[in-house]
Amino acid sequence: MTILYLVRHGETEWSRDGRHTSRTDLDLTEGGAAQALALRERLDPSAFGLVLSSPRLRARRTAELAGFTPEVTDDLAEWDYGDFEGLTSRQIRAEQHPGWRLWFNGAPGGETADQVRARLTRVVHRVRASGVDQAICFGHGHASRVLALCWLDFPILFGQSFPLETGHVSVLGKEKESWAVLRWNS
Repeated sequence: MTILYLVRHGETEWSRDGRHTSRTDLDLTEGGAAQALALRERLDPSAFGLVLSSPRLRARRTAELAGFTPEVTDDLAEWDYGDFEGLTSRQIRAEQHPGWRLWFNGAPGGETADQVRARLTRVVHRVRASGVDQAICFGHGHASRVLALCWLDFPILFGQSFPLETGHVSVLGKEKESWAVLRWNS
């Protein structure tokens, strides 16, 4: 059984400010680069038989600074926020959609929850079929939460209960016969 590590990219200017970032290709802040470098103390690249990354610079750079050479896959890209790209939740609620929450309302002009779930389910299938002891995915806040939900076979709206901090590691695996979260935001 493969253990799956999820790493949310290090801090960017927009993640620091709470702005929704999907297609906009931002680099890490100085603090985000430091978060990525700190992962070297906790993660040994030789322990992972499968290393995947989102195509976005912030995820790839986090992987590289942590000492990894990832295979890039579009399936790990962040949820496409469409018309809400670059806006904070507060701005969206005040200016466009009172009471908006991604998990319930989606993103007009972006991806549907079903589209996001379909591509992250492909990642789960790939990891489980890989036969490696440990795999690692470098990705984003919302997409990594959906990946965890796919691993657990939970409804997508449960994602609201699994916040991910920048530069943190979560671990998915199995507890006896059930798919499980072994560590979250560590």
